[in-house]
Amino acid sequence: MADDPKPSETSPRKELTPAARRALAEAEARRKAAAENAKPMPKEFQGPKGPEPTRYGDWENKGIASDF
Repeated sequence: MADDPKPSETSPRKELTPAARRALAEAEARRKAAAENAKPMPKEFQGPKGPEPTRYGDWENKGIASDF
């Protein structure tokens, strides 16, 4: 069983259309441009310690979550 080929290896991939290739190339160019222009986030001054308190859409403080 360990020698069985993966499903992607047994079936040939469908040929991409020229429009699909262009879309993939544009997406890759946008990703590269975004990575080049990315700036590190500034350090928060006097912010909460630990994880972001609004990470689940609710405000969490000392283990108690409250809705906005």
